[in-house]
Amino acid sequence: QVQLVESGGGLVQAGGSLRLSCSASGSIVSFNPMLWYRQAPGKQRELVASITSAGTVNYADSVKGRFTISRDNTKNTVYLQMNSLKPEDTAVYYCAAFKVVFTWGQGTQVTVSS
Repeated sequence: QVQLVESGGGLVQAGGSLRLSCSASGSIVSFNPMLWYRQAPGKQRELVASITSAGTVNYADSVKGRFTISRDNTKNTVYLQMNSLKPEDTAVYYCAAFKVVFTWGQGTQVTVSS
């Protein structure tokens, strides 16, 4: 079973940028899609972005135009480039891989200060 490890989170001021990485212990080619979720304190986990094996992407309305998801199958890694960050983007960000069932990473904290 593949394991996912997120990295790249941290504290950033509003308007700043972060790039999250999700590294898999094995090939991600067969996972379709790869996804990023986030969960803010007291809120439900929500889907932020997804990318299929063919490269089709989808975004939550709240991040469209600011976040970009990408995947590098040769490196078994999925990225989330986050620009123009807002305080409401503060959350734990989770990487997920779907193939029959979801496989989840442990999450990485993103905190955006105003």
